[in-house]
Amino acid sequence: MKLIYRLGQKKKETSFDNDDLSFVNEEKEEQHIIKVIAKKDIVLLNAVIEEPYEFKDGDQAFLNGYSAWTATKTVDNKYKEMNIYKKFTKLLYKFIPADTYGDYFFHKYKRNCIHGYDVFFVKGNNPLYILSNNYKNAYLIIELDKKKKIVRLTSDVEHTHLKAGEEFTIFDYVKFGSFEKGEAYFNKKHPLLNKEKILGYTSWYNYYQNINEEIILRDLDALDSRFQLFQIDDGYETYVGDWLDVDPKKFPNGLEPIVKKIHEKGLKAGLWLAPFVAETESKLFKTRPELFKKDKHGKPLRTGVGWSGQYSLDIEKEEAVKYIKTCLKHYLDMGFDFFKLDFLYAINNGKNSYSRASISEKGYQLLRDILGDKLILGCGAIPSSSIHHFDYIRVGMDLTLDYEGGFYDKIKPCYEYPSTRNTLQNTIYRSFMGQRLFGNDPDVFLLRDDNTSLSLEQRRSVTTINALFGDLLMCSDNIATYNEEQKKILENCLDIFRNATNKKYVLDNDIIHIQYELKGQKHYFDFNVKEGLLFTKE
Repeated sequence: MKLIYRLGQKKKETSFDNDDLSFVNEEKEEQHIIKVIAKKDIVLLNAVIEEPYEFKDGDQAFLNGYSAWTATKTVDNKYKEMNIYKKFTKLLYKFIPADTYGDYFFHKYKRNCIHGYDVFFVKGNNPLYILSNNYKNAYLIIELDKKKKIVRLTSDVEHTHLKAGEEFTIFDYVKFGSFEKGEAYFNKKHPLLNKEKILGYTSWYNYYQNINEEIILRDLDALDSRFQLFQIDDGYETYVGDWLDVDPKKFPNGLEPIVKKIHEKGLKAGLWLAPFVAETESKLFKTRPELFKKDKHGKPLRTGVGWSGQYSLDIEKEEAVKYIKTCLKHYLDMGFDFFKLDFLYAINNGKNSYSRASISEKGYQLLRDILGDKLILGCGAIPSSSIHHFDYIRVGMDLTLDYEGGFYDKIKPCYEYPSTRNTLQNTIYRSFMGQRLFGNDPDVFLLRDDNTSLSLEQRRSVTTINALFGDLLMCSDNIATYNEEQKKILENCLDIFRNATNKKYVLDNDIIHIQYELKGQKHYFDFNVKEGLLFTKE
């Protein structure tokens, strides 16, 4: 094990106890724990363990993406990671900072290497299973170096400040040479949560920000007794960040009367916010610049391409935390039951006084403390940091109204770009996390005929896969417009959503073989990833 740290302005490296620090090693069967005890004030930068391992032909590795939006997949030995900085110059990202959505700003993508986060496994000739228990302190980056034939474990400890006498866990992980043993450990470590399965509506994927009181009330009126949730998405506020300013032209009566109507219909009332970010045009950004994270030049740190430019609040500042509390409590007191909290990765960007995992732990716990027992859907969150904090998290990137993601798929700006194809893969490959780490949100299904380029069969695929592998089943349709075939698809998928068991999948090139049980009968179908089509096999 090699630890890199800073003492004052001097960068140092060690594998042994010295005058600055000491190590504590604990071995518990397959569990490996390494702690550091500071003897002087130090800042941790990086910690690495390398062990021999060969990723063989015919093996398949599961790569868990950094954020909930990052492409997550099972790959073979021929797979190569895309280094986005080779496709686009760093100059471009100064204007379009798509690289802020992932791990590009702190993890170096290496030739002949593939990597994932916190949970990792290989099935095949040389099985391997690695699971981190250290997600509150530091993310574990598991990297297969195919050329050197090693597995490299990197603890993302960067920014961790330790005072003399303080102890910090650098590594805490289990490693098995068997997928079955690793899976058994995971299931024992994370028992079933029994999160409520919810059928709901969200306004985003039909109207985006173009919502108003008339549209919201019309679509609310169309819902029947099968639904449990009605969620208002982005577009009610004047600007992102100015959460207390509801657009008076769109919602002349505010949101409170709508909450009342949602409750009168027997539904949970849901609301979208992005509590850690604000846009350039917001009053908050213009009048309170001191609340935002700064880059190395002392300027506000841009953390995304959304809206008029997206910036992140600094939750290490008391006034920023106070503002977040004020905004969330306002809607909590209004009667909202369900909060979709978005762009939650943003507090990790830039320089902190804590590791990225620790700052996420701090921020996500803040949200839970404010909202109490209300339902929280984390979106754009870090999956491992979401454990015990959020009821549900989005497990993939945004769905698109065409299958591949249109413009985004052509330029491939990052691994987090919106794509129906990619989010369906995330939904399948992250399905084992559902009901154990949190409830899985696979994003929405669309069955409507208008305002989409997805074919009916592709829409059927989305609805079926979301129903089978998700714990939230959300749509953005005015269901009053459904024809008989669309109604039948929804009814069949609701049966799957509520009652399917023993779900399994196997990857075979571009085909995912899926099976499940429903009311005592086994069902099989193949999902063609390239075409977005399901083929039933009975």
